[in-house]
Amino acid sequence: MCVSPAQAQQTVLIGAANPLTGSLAAMGKDAENGTRLAIEEINASGLVIGGQKITLSLDGKDDAGDPRTATMISQSLVDDKVVAIVGHLNSGATIPASKAYSEAGIVQLTTSTNPAYTLQGFKTTYRLTATDAQQGPALANYVIKKIKPKKVAIVDDATAYGQGLADQFEKAIKALGVDVVSRDATNDKAVDFRAILTKIKGENPDIIMFGGADAGAGPFTKQAKQLGLRAKILGGDGICTEKLAELAGDAVDNVICSEAGAPLEKMPGGKAFQAKYLKRFNQPIQGYAPYDYDAVYVVVDAMKRANSTEKARILAAMPTSSYEGVTGKFSFDSKGDLAHGSISMFTYVAGKKHFLEEFKL
Repeated sequence: MCVSPAQAQQTVLIGAANPLTGSLAAMGKDAENGTRLAIEEINASGLVIGGQKITLSLDGKDDAGDPRTATMISQSLVDDKVVAIVGHLNSGATIPASKAYSEAGIVQLTTSTNPAYTLQGFKTTYRLTATDAQQGPALANYVIKKIKPKKVAIVDDATAYGQGLADQFEKAIKALGVDVVSRDATNDKAVDFRAILTKIKGENPDIIMFGGADAGAGPFTKQAKQLGLRAKILGGDGICTEKLAELAGDAVDNVICSEAGAPLEKMPGGKAFQAKYLKRFNQPIQGYAPYDYDAVYVVVDAMKRANSTEKARILAAMPTSSYEGVTGKFSFDSKGDLAHGSISMFTYVAGKKHFLEEFKL
């Protein structure tokens, strides 16, 4: 029997879960944009798997960066019958959501950095970047080398990401012989940090490490300058965005931050991706859009090698992934962590993000 072209076409859903509202919305939309751009490109170039023309469709959901919402969203995506998940953005959403994907046998690819994500024993968990167990020590070693601090204060936003990164940094900096004079917790909705900063000012640290996102780090950095603190502000990939400069004003030049990956200008396809992204969305890249873009291509590569769009066969093909993307090579260890990662250090000069150094892992 002859199969008509209409019958031969198949729509395959790729799930994307990100904070599209709330304090992490800029980073969440950026991540979803990366996924969207890849899907549009693949559809435009044509995809055939098992003799069928495949049209990819984005199933994007808003988890608001909230663990409880993320858990509901994860079940909704499973019910929608997506074949893969790109997301969630923040570890506090990614980790609770991962259980539903594991139970459904759906591969999940994320830029979340909390080590706990891939330590759960799930066969579905894959990470596109380095972890906080690598990022925390890289931050500590960098500031030891460049600033030689004697005293450090640490503040975190009590999220899985912020607290986790701060824990890793604290362990590493103490091992290097630096005195941690205080450890304070706030929350990811806070915008007034003057009480904590006034206390820290009396402790006179050389560095204040902020574990959290740009929405908190912006006002934190601005208020630190207003209160006359001279300590450098240090943070991870959650604060290392273009948005931070808007939120912190001229105080942003006092920030040193890391990203769990290579800087855009050092990515194999970074320059070309930046041009495509700007043309499509008319705005600068905020964070991990290149990785979410690559994630879709990693999934499609698994489809091609499996010669199937079935979720089980895609998942079965993932451990042998070896894909060269915009951001570099994607191959994974037995837990689903990236085999060849890097950590990059940045500061801000006249309000513009400025690359300092890259550490290969």
